[in-house]
Amino acid sequence: MKSPRTAKGPSAAKRKDKAVLTVGGVAVRRGESADIRLKISETYTGEEVVLPLRVVRGRAPGKVIYITAAVHGDELNGTGIIHDLLYGEPLELVAGTLILAPVVNIFGFEHNERYLPDRRDLNRSFPGTSVGSLASRVAAVIIREIILRADLGVDFHTAAFQRTNFPNVRADLTLPAVRELAEAFGVTLIVNGKGPEGSLRRAACAADVPTIILEAGEPYKIEPGILALGVRGLRNVLRHYGLLKGQPTPPPYEAKIRKTIWIRAAQGGILRFHVAPGDFIEARQAVATTYGILGEQKDVITTPSEGIVLGMTTMPAVKPGEPICHVALPAQRIARLRRENAAAKTTLQDRLRRDLATSLSVSPPTVESAD
Repeated sequence: MKSPRTAKGPSAAKRKDKAVLTVGGVAVRRGESADIRLKISETYTGEEVVLPLRVVRGRAPGKVIYITAAVHGDELNGTGIIHDLLYGEPLELVAGTLILAPVVNIFGFEHNERYLPDRRDLNRSFPGTSVGSLASRVAAVIIREIILRADLGVDFHTAAFQRTNFPNVRADLTLPAVRELAEAFGVTLIVNGKGPEGSLRRAACAADVPTIILEAGEPYKIEPGILALGVRGLRNVLRHYGLLKGQPTPPPYEAKIRKTIWIRAAQGGILRFHVAPGDFIEARQAVATTYGILGEQKDVITTPSEGIVLGMTTMPAVKPGEPICHVALPAQRIARLRRENAAAKTTLQDRLRRDLATSLSVSPPTVESAD
């Protein structure tokens, strides 16, 4: 991981961290903080629907970084991470600016829903338009008032309903500035990809605002281990770009993931899991066994190659074809990554693996399964 730095040279003059930064019509000067209510829509009664933001500015110029969470209204881990960043260890910026949006999809958040009231996915609606659907109009406000005010961005997500993800950064590694940001965050798994059409990070990168996402945990929860990792990652980013003093904390190992595979059920039944999120797995290793409803063994599900468990279903009942285990295929050999992880002896990495496994019943395969 590179040492902290600040923008220098002619390019620094083009930065967006002006002496007075205006967000949602509110002017914020260097060295100040402001809570802003950004109007994004209206209710049936004509009342304003607003997005709570906090803008925090250092006294010296530097990068403007936006941090967003709950673009899907049921994905709460990122909201908790932003809270902990603000109210944990003092956040004393020496330079630059943070634009914090703990809940982007305020409609979904209020109703414990992933989507907007028009059933559209906000994270497939960017960059949006001011004359489009509700989702498109909300997306357009986010782009105009948050994304385009920033130099860089971090967006927080979790797995979808009835799934969990081991923490991983997703980033378009073909873009050097995005690659730098992804590496600065400091997690073990970095999954390469542009992101889906209409996603916030893809639209932001297309607008020349390098953006990564952290996928971690499951919806409807704020998970302590995820909070610790997310706050550490944000502080790593702020230190790397010179907004905070101090040195970043590196991960125990770093694996670039250019391909992932889903392992799916071949038969219906009840699952007994043999691996957990974050586990290293070998080729032909049993990941789960399917049993009939009266307890008879039906099928042993194995992985076709070595890899790392990126995500899993938390629903133990499956039909044929349903996903069970998402496996990351790193460029490095698993044996090497095991050695690096063991040498680092990081308690947070072990804690995450234990915590995420509490949503699953994990046990070793039986002798019958091993055959």
